Amino acid sequence: MIREACKQDIQALKSIVDKIEIFDEKLKSSANEIIEEAVLNPFLKSLKIFVHEDKDSITGYYCIGKRALTDGVFDLYWIAVDPAHQDNSVGRRLLSHAENFVKENNGSWILIEVSGKNKFQTTRNFYFRNNYSILTQITDFYSRGNDLLLFGKYLGKDN
Repeated sequence: MIREACKQDIQALKSIVDKIEIFDEKLKSSANEIIEEAVLNPFLKSLKIFVHEDKDSITGYYCIGKRALTDGVFDLYWIAVDPAHQDNSVGRRLLSHAENFVKENNGSWILIEVSGKNKFQTTRNFYFRNNYSILTQITDFYSRGNDLLLFGKYLGKDN
C-alpha cells in the first residue's frame, strides 16, 4: 500500500535513508531535513512524501514537489527503498505512484537529478528501465568529477 507520510513515519523514513550505502553523510542529512520539512509542515504544499507499506512496515518512500514557476513540472527528489526490499519492485511501485500523482495534479513532466558518480549507476539504470531519458548533463555540478544528470519523462495526455 502507498499512502501519504505522517509524523509517526519520520523515524522509519530516516532509518531507510541511513541504510542506503551510496548516500554519503551530506546526502543523508539533506534527505532527513526534507523528510522533517515535508511531514511536519502540513501547510507546505510544495513537497509531498508518500510511503510504501508492507505488513505494517515502511519499505520505501518518495518525495516529490511541483517546480515553482512552471505549469505542470514536478521534481522527484528521492526514491529510497530499504535495501532488504530492493528486489521486490518497491521502487517501481513508488515510481509508478509518483507518475500517477503528477498526472492527477495536471502535471506533464517529471524530472529527477542523479549524480554522475559510478556508485549511482544502478540508480541511473533504474530510470532507464522505466523509460526516463537524460535531458541534460552538467559537468562538475556537485563537485569536480561529480556531474549532474537530469533525467526526465514526459507524462502528457497519451502516457
